[in-house]
Amino acid sequence: MGTTSSAISKEILEDLKLNTKFSEVEICQWYENFQKQCPSGRITPGEFEEIYSRFFPDSDAKSYAQHVFRSFDTNDDGTLDFKEYIIALHLTSTGKTTRKLEWAFSLFDVDKNGYISKTEVKEICQAIFKLIPKEDHSKLPEDENTPEKRANKLWGIFEKKDSDRLAEGEFITGVIENENAMRLIQYEPVKQ
Repeated sequence: MGTTSSAISKEILEDLKLNTKFSEVEICQWYENFQKQCPSGRITPGEFEEIYSRFFPDSDAKSYAQHVFRSFDTNDDGTLDFKEYIIALHLTSTGKTTRKLEWAFSLFDVDKNGYISKTEVKEICQAIFKLIPKEDHSKLPEDENTPEKRANKLWGIFEKKDSDRLAEGEFITGVIENENAMRLIQYEPVKQ
């Protein structure tokens, strides 16, 4: 294990230990695997879409994967490095609810201006809707069985006019206080 941990910089290792719940051993194992899968040390948007689509084999995950990639690419260089990858993994799997909602806000903040508009909500709801297998569309409640209805229902929870903007704190509070909102901002495949 000693050779693997020397391959990852001490600075990144310490930063990830501090900012995630992963141990040094886990981080080093992730790093070794990441290097095998991505010898360049970076994940491109296309590679990410390919990886992401494996989680949704019966759906069109491309547009959602593009938004997820954008939200994880914190330095805006068009790739994900190991640190961005591990922080994303931590946020989406083991992070606290508030941290997950901070990430969800960044997902919905398509133009990265620090606010969410109804147009951005519609864009993300459209991408989420594509994750839902077509045969499951008919099982959705009437008021959310299209991307537009889903977006309108979600936007309505925040009691904003169509032209208003939503700040991060309002988004997080609104989602925490409304379990419908929590469900509407994501898609969980039904476990069979």
